[in-house]
Amino acid sequence: MAHPVKTFWYDNLRVIATIGVICIHVSSCYQPESGTISSYSFWVGNIFDSLSRFSVPVFVMLSGALLLFKEDGVRVFWKKRIMRLLVPFLFWSSIYMLKYFWNSYEDGTRLSFAGYAWELFLQLRDGSSLHFWYIYMIFGVYLFVPIIGKWVRNSPPKEHLYFLGIWALTIIWGQPILETFKPDIELSYFSGFLGYLVLGYFLSQRKFKSKRQQNLISLALIGIGAASTILGTYLIHYYTGKYENTFYECLSPNILLYSSGIFLFLKDKDTAFRPLVKVRDFISKYSYGVFLVHVLVFFKLQDFGISWNFVDPIVGIPLTVIICLAISLLIVFIVNKLPYGKYISG
Repeated sequence: MAHPVKTFWYDNLRVIATIGVICIHVSSCYQPESGTISSYSFWVGNIFDSLSRFSVPVFVMLSGALLLFKEDGVRVFWKKRIMRLLVPFLFWSSIYMLKYFWNSYEDGTRLSFAGYAWELFLQLRDGSSLHFWYIYMIFGVYLFVPIIGKWVRNSPPKEHLYFLGIWALTIIWGQPILETFKPDIELSYFSGFLGYLVLGYFLSQRKFKSKRQQNLISLALIGIGAASTILGTYLIHYYTGKYENTFYECLSPNILLYSSGIFLFLKDKDTAFRPLVKVRDFISKYSYGVFLVHVLVFFKLQDFGISWNFVDPIVGIPLTVIICLAISLLIVFIVNKLPYGKYISG
């Protein structure tokens, strides 16, 4: 089996997914206000939010495409991952925890030593920021990479499809409206984000008859997935009068289709426009650090009144995303240049 070589479409996907994660956190601010904001603002927020929901699945699919073909043993695999994944995470986690304790102190909260120790434990157990659930999730997925990698490398595509088909069923039956029809068969072995890992590997190896066929399939998946996400979220809001994130969930049929379409559409595509390549490479290099720090930056921007609706949201959302991305990149770049900074910047 041919091993993938260095190709830039991986970097394109990584950069777009990084920007998408920031856009989710910026645009999703409309959610708590969905009952009070105008219909126009709801639609703008919903569209931006929906169109960004491919980000996390694509990150996991990239991990599958880049890691599962490698024949590293458990020790070698984790030796490569520990410094890259955990050290920056622990550093930025400590920054978020310090911010949490400082804010609590300014609000008048006074805890005993035992109280602070307990809060510290909770922060480490649950994540010191709302987006760190991804790190805990991907760490769990990585635990399985050395095992499942051997299987995917030594099994035919038909077996991959067998696994992915059952995994897709767990997603379909996991939807609230269909749970009643789910048979009492234990399928948890095929569930969760592990499926995106295998899907990323499978799609990265998939060959199409022509670029046109690949583009048509990917655009169909994007269209169906994105439209159902946008309209589904709107219809729930319209008929219930409240916001529900059912169609935003990573493990939902619509996001599965949408994420697969984005992955396929950008697969094997690159750009030769030099200025864009330089920007792409810069963001890609610091993407993990940007992911870790951007929520801290966004919350500070909100303190200065910069958020999704500080101007018309159709401008405010992308503008806030750009500002947040630029500041996050600057912070990670500076930390990276400090002594030993490359180990903690991400």
